[in-house]
Amino acid sequence: MENENQSPVQNNHDAPVENKRQTENKKFLPISILLSAFVVAAAWIYTSGPKATEVVQPVDTVAEQDANSAKELEELEENVLPLDGVTIPIKWGNLGTQMIDAGVIDKEKFEEIYSKRGGFAEDQKKLLYGADNGEIKMTEANSGFLLNLFWAFGLANKNEILEKGPMVNYDGKEPASPAEAMEKAGRFASTGGWSLATSDAMNYYSKYPFVALTPEQQGVVERVSKNIYRPCCGNSTYFPDCNHGMAMLGLVELMAAQGMNEDEMYKIALRVNSYWFPDTYLTIAKYLKGTAWENADPKEILGSDFSSGSGFQKIREKVTPPEREEGGGCGV
Repeated sequence: MENENQSPVQNNHDAPVENKRQTENKKFLPISILLSAFVVAAAWIYTSGPKATEVVQPVDTVAEQDANSAKELEELEENVLPLDGVTIPIKWGNLGTQMIDAGVIDKEKFEEIYSKRGGFAEDQKKLLYGADNGEIKMTEANSGFLLNLFWAFGLANKNEILEKGPMVNYDGKEPASPAEAMEKAGRFASTGGWSLATSDAMNYYSKYPFVALTPEQQGVVERVSKNIYRPCCGNSTYFPDCNHGMAMLGLVELMAAQGMNEDEMYKIALRVNSYWFPDTYLTIAKYLKGTAWENADPKEILGSDFSSGSGFQKIREKVTPPEREEGGGCGV
């Protein structure tokens, strides 16, 4: 009987002890979980990390990156700006002396500005003063000289684009008189900026028929000029409001007058524009990636999507331009 009476008492006494142990176990449970997680993480790092036999590839050094960039630029330049230049298949004849005689080029002013740039090379003297010039070779070295020469020609050669096109009706209003047309046309960099004439540039504006075009040739000039843009602005050659536009118009007139077909004209125009805007066309060539420069469509590249100011800006946002000094601005 004694044992039976004591049994419940003993069981009641042991219950708190068991609860205490459970409480202590619960306290240690989070610590155990943390320790287990640490062990698992350490094991994973050990097994997934580089082994002693593995070689970790180093990141390219700055010098290696610079070397790769220089090599890329060299390859682009070989295609876009060949050192041996581009041959412009037109006969220049004595147009240099004709422009000097007309006054659109002042011989003394021209010589003075180039004396500060190292003087004329022999081929430049011949184009300016010679009488029997054949094809013209353009290189990076003489591209600025030819820009000025074509600028003077485009300004002075008589053409309907200058007399009836955007140069005089850019605001949507036709001039009320020839005097108003001249006043409107004289507001641009291509006219007011030509400072190498004997007198005011507008005295020579579309005045001399150095090269007379047939109606068919004039049509070619108008079609082609409307599709050749330049990245210094958003206008085509049909609106030659800067020196590059006026120079390109002159070149297009010369090519059309000598019977060149439109495809060939675009090829030459792209080569010429590339020398005038080297940074632009090196960037475009880089953007084309897998397409070889010689296989690119010149007409498409010269169009608004690539060669206008806004078009090129979109290209520029998609590719890092090669680091290179840009060509000249819109002055002599």
